[in-house]
Amino acid sequence: MAHLVAASNARPSTRNVSAAAADEPDADADAAATTSSGAKKGRYRRDKPWDHDGIDHWSVTPFTAEDNPNGVLEESSFAVLFPKYREKYLRETWPSVTKALKEQGVSCELNLVEGSMTVRTTRKTFDPYIIMKARDLIKLLSRSVPAPQALKVLEDETNCDVIKIGGMVRNKERFVKRRQRLIGPNGSTLKAIEMLTGCYVLVQGNTVSVMGGWKGLKMVRKIVEDAMKNTHPIYHIKELMIKRELEKDPELATQSWDRFLPKFKKKNVQRKKPAKIGKKERAVFPPTQPMSKIDKQIESGEYFLSKEAKERKAAYDKLQKQKDTSTDNHKKRQAAFVAPKEDDKPARSKSSKAKEEDVDAITASLKAKAKAKKEEDKRSKASASSFVMGGEAKSSKRDREDKTEKKSKKSKKDK
Repeated sequence: MAHLVAASNARPSTRNVSAAAADEPDADADAAATTSSGAKKGRYRRDKPWDHDGIDHWSVTPFTAEDNPNGVLEESSFAVLFPKYREKYLRETWPSVTKALKEQGVSCELNLVEGSMTVRTTRKTFDPYIIMKARDLIKLLSRSVPAPQALKVLEDETNCDVIKIGGMVRNKERFVKRRQRLIGPNGSTLKAIEMLTGCYVLVQGNTVSVMGGWKGLKMVRKIVEDAMKNTHPIYHIKELMIKRELEKDPELATQSWDRFLPKFKKKNVQRKKPAKIGKKERAVFPPTQPMSKIDKQIESGEYFLSKEAKERKAAYDKLQKQKDTSTDNHKKRQAAFVAPKEDDKPARSKSSKAKEEDVDAITASLKAKAKAKKEEDKRSKASASSFVMGGEAKSSKRDREDKTEKKSKKSKKDK
């Protein structure tokens, strides 16, 4: 009996099936078409009069209080910590933040003791997603984004992304250099990225805060991540500029742009290969174990001495050590009173001796010539006077005296 009931429940009556077929003839035609083709994909597809080509599926319709008059059921809250240097600025701009959030039905709290900002929904909150926007707002405020700029994130078209770049590069110097590439000289690279992507970008510490549309956020994230992977942002900027120009041409809307975009190849800089270290020869037997203190005492015989003998030996060793240190210190003190050794005068070389002898010979010859000239002058005067006065005898005496003087000088030189 049970089997009969199950069969009747499983198999509908032919009367009901024929009635259903009569009511929906189009369905049978579609089913027949699908069975003939062997595909079940389009069996239940119907035309949707509310969906047509004129509808923009990407447009965000504004959410008002009339769409949700009852509000949210449960309270949601988010808290974000902020650094100490942001405390003064947040205290000044907090009234404008509370005013903007109050219009959306969200309450906020600034806790200066814990250093945190908290946002939570209230009974007046009508938009369930506004709490996520409020969370993004306090996150941007904590990352040094100015309050007027951060409040724009509450708009439907504006979104934000906080990219963490702190852990992408291990070396600190390399990290600072690559982060500086994003900013560029006088912030020129950052301005170019903002103009091409239509986003607000702020590089602060270990994070990059971005505000804008979803498309722009995706592009900025790619640029930042590639910059941290040692790809310069200028390559992406060139590519975006070319795409911007290609978008103006309606003929290229359905064509591939690969032939217009630049292809940058990575240049592998050859680096010095590390010197190959040969394999160390592993010893078959382990190295000998170093001797312990007790082994050394046994070897020297100190281990077998009595307690008194050990004490006497230790005292003797201590006394000897003191004597050695005292003698060393005494030597160091006495070294200050030792006169430094004077350098001996360098011996004269043969060339210098020869030069001195030449100088002496020249001076002697010059003196001899000068004397000879004087003598000649005297003789000429004497001869003139003798001729005039008739003093021939005197001149002969003078000649003799001159000869004797010359002989005496020669004898002195020979001695």
